[in-house]
Amino acid sequence: MASTALLALCSTGAFSGLAVEAGAGVCHATPIYAGHSWQKATFRLDVAGTTLSRYLRDLLVAACPNLLLQTLPRKAITQLKKRCCYVSLDFEGDLHNPARHQPASFHLGNRCSVCLSSERFQCPEPIFRPSLLGLSEPGLPTLAFQALQRVPATLRTRLADTVVLAGGSTLFPGFTERLKMELEAQCQRHGYGALQPRLVAKPGVRGTAVWTGGSMVASLHSFQCRWMTRALYQECGSRLVHKVFS
Repeated sequence: MASTALLALCSTGAFSGLAVEAGAGVCHATPIYAGHSWQKATFRLDVAGTTLSRYLRDLLVAACPNLLLQTLPRKAITQLKKRCCYVSLDFEGDLHNPARHQPASFHLGNRCSVCLSSERFQCPEPIFRPSLLGLSEPGLPTLAFQALQRVPATLRTRLADTVVLAGGSTLFPGFTERLKMELEAQCQRHGYGALQPRLVAKPGVRGTAVWTGGSMVASLHSFQCRWMTRALYQECGSRLVHKVFS
């Protein structure tokens, strides 16, 4: 058992920082110091990839009333979201200016195609503005700032220097830039102007950061004493679990 936030940090070679995770089911902002997560400063957002897929489906049905729901299976919606959607750096401006829209067509594979316009950047927006889904909780950039705000002042700058993004829902084009922009704005607005968050966002790693971090930790020499083989378990029974993992 291990913290996904810690493993995300480990994938970048760090043991202290702020892990900002956006996966399929949930988002988290978790401060980590010296390999230990700061539970009282951890924040959760129940908007993530699965929610965004449902939201995209609703947007498409609203834009195309004649579109049959049967032509939009979950797998097709997920592919559509991954291939066509992006995060806007100026949501209100883009939404109200059709000239800024970037239409794209997507073939569903059953001789049907869907054309997306503003839906492309409306889809991921609830991660930043949950109010679009009728939720009162703040967006992920605000939660990331609140996590930094909760840690001791003596550690704040150090943790802000390594803000690691992890999870498939951070892979939208524009996600990193928008998060950095809003996180910096939060710091300025609340009197933390000297705090300069540095985002660590590796394109080829973010989607599998937790798995990568886990494999790196498991390969360390110091971790080898933490293994429990099947043969040992069969010989010693469940008491071995408490001995090895306590």
